[in-house]
Amino acid sequence: MFGKRLLVSGAIAILIGTLGACSGGGDSVDNGVSHGQDDTGTATARETGSGGASSAQDDTVRGLKDTVRHVTAKTTRATRPRLVRRCSSTTHRVRHTSSSGTGSRRRTRTWYTTERYRSCTKVRSGTEIYRKTVRTEKWCVELDDVNGDERRDDVWYQVSSSVYGDARTADDHARLEFAPVAEGC
Repeated sequence: MFGKRLLVSGAIAILIGTLGACSGGGDSVDNGVSHGQDDTGTATARETGSGGASSAQDDTVRGLKDTVRHVTAKTTRATRPRLVRRCSSTTHRVRHTSSSGTGSRRRTRTWYTTERYRSCTKVRSGTEIYRKTVRTEKWCVELDDVNGDERRDDVWYQVSSSVYGDARTADDHARLEFAPVAEGC
């Protein structure tokens, strides 16, 4: 009994020592990743490899405003099958059982009832005309000197409508920073 407790406590001590060695300090560098805290006190993890950019800043771009473009949505008339809900009422027989008693005096009573139900399905009935979207609405911003690289000029980014509104009201060659929806326009 005492030997088993000693063995379990020894295994726990080894486990605690291993976990303590793995956890490390607050600002240690491990495998090219720097761990620490930012100005607000929240934990951050940045890659310190060749890129040098943080993972939170990978999705944002910055540069000088060149021009903006709003591509309106384009729709056309199209036809599709018209589906109508068709229902039918029908009945089915339901079996009910009830048991009473125990052992050799156990009795089972069985009776049947007829229940009504509706069965509905969608069936095709002609065609209908609707507006089909051929091109979705897009808001685009063109940047120069993307992420400080003077050779990357005239790069288009698709953005949200709020970012487009901010960029449209900004002066020409104003410094902008935003998270694009997609690259290209």
